Amino acid sequence: MLAIIDANGGVPEFSDPLVAAFASRDADIQTLVSEALDAGRARLAFQPVVSATTDRRVCFYEGLIRLLDDGGRILPAKQFMPQVADTDAGRRIDTLALKLALRLLSENPHVRLSINVSARSLADWRWRSTMADALAARGNLDDRLILEISEQSAMLLHEVVIRFMIELQPRGVCFALDGFGGGLTSFLHLRDFCFDLAKVHKGFTAQLAQHPENQVLVEALTTVARQFEMFVVAEGVESERDAQILTRIGVDCLQGYHTGVPNFRLL
Repeated sequence: MLAIIDANGGVPEFSDPLVAAFASRDADIQTLVSEALDAGRARLAFQPVVSATTDRRVCFYEGLIRLLDDGGRILPAKQFMPQVADTDAGRRIDTLALKLALRLLSENPHVRLSINVSARSLADWRWRSTMADALAARGNLDDRLILEISEQSAMLLHEVVIRFMIELQPRGVCFALDGFGGGLTSFLHLRDFCFDLAKVHKGFTAQLAQHPENQVLVEALTTVARQFEMFVVAEGVESERDAQILTRIGVDCLQGYHTGVPNFRLL
């Protein structure tokens, strides 16, 4: 059974709404997702990304979209995203996340926020229309919205990503390469991109103190990112010892359960 967060941000309860749904009605994962999207049952959970300096101030938040079942419980993303990521539901999820992010930025003028988006969604008419409406209303997003694109997605559709970088960066939209170093990066393509941030894959940062070889790799990835003028974020930071090592390596920011768990309220 999986731990899930109460929709009001309360104490986690151990229950799996997908298991409950299958037990109570003959529903499949895509039906549950579609029902949540149709009803607009979604929220953003905010995980802080903090400075690697001693003050650990919040530099920005990552907004993680959470779909809710009809009982207000969170549908575990890892159980449905692999099935819907390349479908129309995946495009709808990305569009809804963008709408929620833009609303939050409008209501909180001093907040910077990142959200995940598939390269496929950058070309989706619903996602594009949502972004176009926001830019038409505000003119410029002042570098307060960061679009996180996974390394795999960016490399598979690099021409799409590059085109939208050229279009959106002058309008105050930043781009982050998520999962940097995960295995698919082509340095030829990386040379052509203009990512503002690189988020080092958590496979390298988890239990970093126990894996000296990963410390060497993180340092190498940080050096590469610096050469391409990218701000460096280390994901998956789970201990103070690892955080201190990452600080010595020279990353700019830290993200993980050690520095802040996702929460429905901004800290």
